[in-house]
Order: sequence, then C-alpha cells, then structure tokens
Amino acid sequence: MIRRRGLALLPAFVGLGLVAAAVPADPKDGPALAHRDDLSEVDRIRVLAVTRPADQFETAEPFEANQGGAATVNKIVNRDIFSHPSANLTFEDHEDFLVGNGLFRKDWVSSPASTLASDGLGPLFNARSCQGCHLKDGRGHPPAGVQDDAVSMLIRLSVPPASDAQVAALTDKTALVIAEPTYGAQLQDFAVPGLSAEGKIALSYEEVPVALNGGETVFLRKPTVTITDPGYGPMHPDVMTSARIAQPMIGLGLLEAIDEGDILAGADPDDADGDGISGRASRVRSVKSGEMALGRFGWKAINPSIEEQSAAAFSGDMGLSTPLRPAHSGECTAAQVDCRAMPHGAQAHLGAEEVPREMLDLVTFYSANLAVPLRRDVDDAQVLAGKAQFYAAGCTACHTPKFVTRRDGERKAHRFQLIWPYTDMLLHDMGEGLADNRPEGDADGREWRTPPLWGIGLTGTVNAEATFLHDGRARTLLEAVLWHGGEAAAARDRVVAMEPDDRAALIRFLESL
Repeated sequence: MIRRRGLALLPAFVGLGLVAAAVPADPKDGPALAHRDDLSEVDRIRVLAVTRPADQFETAEPFEANQGGAATVNKIVNRDIFSHPSANLTFEDHEDFLVGNGLFRKDWVSSPASTLASDGLGPLFNARSCQGCHLKDGRGHPPAGVQDDAVSMLIRLSVPPASDAQVAALTDKTALVIAEPTYGAQLQDFAVPGLSAEGKIALSYEEVPVALNGGETVFLRKPTVTITDPGYGPMHPDVMTSARIAQPMIGLGLLEAIDEGDILAGADPDDADGDGISGRASRVRSVKSGEMALGRFGWKAINPSIEEQSAAAFSGDMGLSTPLRPAHSGECTAAQVDCRAMPHGAQAHLGAEEVPREMLDLVTFYSANLAVPLRRDVDDAQVLAGKAQFYAAGCTACHTPKFVTRRDGERKAHRFQLIWPYTDMLLHDMGEGLADNRPEGDADGREWRTPPLWGIGLTGTVNAEATFLHDGRARTLLEAVLWHGGEAAAARDRVVAMEPDDRAALIRFLESL
C-alpha cells in the first residue's frame, strides 16, 4: 500500500503568515468562511485576505508565481515540464510517485500473454496506456487526418431515456447517461485480435470568420464529427455524441483538496445577482461510497475524485477492471457477446481485478501529484497589463484565480496551500457554438466545467500538436476565447472590442500561466 509519512509544513508560506501581513483583511468578511470547519478564526482572516481578487496590476501579487503553492516545481521548461512530482513530497512519497509513473506509462497487452501483470487490455479500447491519451501528462488533440489515430480523443455516446426505469436511474444518479444499447457510453476505436473495433472518428471543419477591433479577422474551426466503419451494426437513431480530448494532468490533487464549500460559494444557478453568470455544481453518485458527492473532474465534472476518474479511464479507455469498476470486459455491452467472452487478465495471486487495489492507488497517487510549474514573467509589464484586461473583461467570473486548500486534506503535500488554478470548478452554459447537445449528469447539452488555466501557456511545449477546448477545435488561445458564448458571451465581446495591444497583452498573460 502507499505510504503516508509525515511532512513538515513550511510555516510562513503554507501558513500564509507573510501573505496575510501583506494583504490586510476586512473583518466584515469573517462569516463568509463559516463553512470552513478546518480553519481557526485567525486562519479565516488570512484566507479571506489572500484570496480576495486583485485590485492593482502594477506589480505581481505575493507568491503569484507559485501557482501550486509549496507543491510548485521550478524546473527547466521542456517537454517534461508537466511530468515532475510535487516539490514538497517526502523522499518515501517520491518512490510511490515513480512507481505510479511507471504504471501510468505502461503499455497493456491483450490476454493471455507472457507478460507479468500487464495483460487484460480491452477487449475494446481507445489507448494502450494512460500516457497514450495524456501525452507527456499534457493535453490531447483531435486526429490531424484520416491516417492519424484518434488516440488522445474519444467520442462519448448516449441516448434519451426510453422507460420509467431509465428516467429513475438518471434521477437518482445511479446513471449519468443512458448508454447507446449496442456501443455503450463511449466509442472504442481499437480492439484486441479477433474482434472488430467499434468504429473510427472522422472530422471535417467549417471556417467561421470573426472580425476583431483593429482590422484583424480570425478564422475559427467549426468541427463536424462522423463515426465511420461501425463494427457492430447501426447505432440507435437518437444517439447523441460528444467529442472529447484528454485534459492535462497537472494539479489534480490540489483541485481535489479545495474545500467543497468554497466551490459551492461561487455557484449562482438562478443568477440571483443578475451578472449573467449562473455557475452550477455537478452532483454525482460516488461509485466508491454510493453517496452523493460534488463532481470535480472531467469536462462535465462527472467524477468526484481522482481515484474514481482513474478507475473510469481504466475501464472505458483501456478495458481494464479495477476494484471500483470490476467488469473485466470494460465497455463491452450485452449486445457484444463475443467481446464479453474474451479472456481477461486478472491474476488470482495479485487480486480479483486486472488493475488491483495497490496498482490503482499508485496511479491515483501519481495523478494527484503531477506538479504545477512555476509561472513565468509574472512581473513583466505586458503580462501585468494582460492580467488587468483579464479582470476587466470579466473572465474571473468563471476562472476564479485563487483558493486556499483545506488544512486537513487527505494528502499532506496539498494541505493549506494558496493555489492559482483559475477555475471555479462549476458548470456553465457556454452557448450554442460549443454545445454538444448531450446531457450528462447535471450538465445539460450546453454546459461545461470551467477548465483550470494553470500551465496553459506551456501546452505547446509539452505537446506541439495539442489544441484547446473540449474537442480540440481551437488551435490558439485567442481562438479558444473567441469560441466562448452563453454566460461568457459578454466577456468574449469585450475581448473582440479590445484595442489590439490590449488583446495581445491578454494573450501574453494567458501564456504566462
């Protein structure tokens, strides 16, 4: 099992003493953190002080470069910048991280095989390894053409409920979607020998011009996704599809350590304050506990923890069983009889699953401790000007800059850290342009979880082919901004209307994250 040895906290940085001294607190804000049962009254004042939105942009805020708190890493910026462990891990935890890294990178093979504890892939799958989707622990991309495999992109599938039982399952969250009856909830475009893959992903794009103040015109790519070569017959006539690229892995443990109340405090589902922003929390039923929990991970916030997100990926993406999802056949449906009859890779002397408990724990630990890199150029004049534009445009209404994690979190390296993820972890209506028209849990067909922005400026460094937004349609950060609609339409329109120098500064700020 993973060791959980002690970790000495850094008294000033982690305890926020220096920051609190630098940023005076307003005593009237005290009750605002009444939900934080992990904080003393002194802590509450400190946390309110350091998480208050910036109101000056001449200089960087204290500790702003340390996006991941004391877990931030200061390493050479190259393709490996997303693959380093949290800077404040103990020596013993480094060992668990390295073993977890080996499992994350491991290529699985079909069963039976001569390998030791590496068989059980599939029978249907999207990738042979976790790293296959999360290239260098970073962001994925759509296939570049018909000859390019969609390894770091997948298609989610579902159909409308057709019975009272299905409606009840969606209502009590025992199901977040009704899977397509033959192909399941996800299209697997690879299969082990002897089986047909479920289909292939084909993409085409329509160019959408957007005229910017200053005379520039940006051409956006509007994608059309087609599933070709269906291996198991026609799909349900009412099938709903949603293309998704893999998200970057950095900072997940810190996001998990944010207090639930801090996230819920930002929710305004009925737009009671009239600002046009109506973020909603995603509530899901935990596979592990069976209880309702706050969804935090995934494009539509459908998993409450890194462990459950990892187990879902093992099952859906690679067809591997875990203690949380014990089906050896992964996503094979009842209609895919040959698929369900294929041999599995579970070995009795290791456990009942192909990915037994200790292995799942190590991958979870690795995923939780991929460190956020140190920010670059926080004192640069153009970056600071861009930060001012980010605030002025209203981007912080969803991309909340700062949180302080819980003092009593599960992982000591993530406790009581001032972090800068630029997300509120809530669902927002992003307009018809980004809609997939496929409800999933609490998220309707126009809603997406606000993605964290930390590390976004290093996307191309980690993977030169990586692109932005849920389906990878945006080739640049400016394109990603210009696709914003719905609740973000006003912010997008302010960006369109900016003077060219101000817009360039905004992008420069995003590139510094």
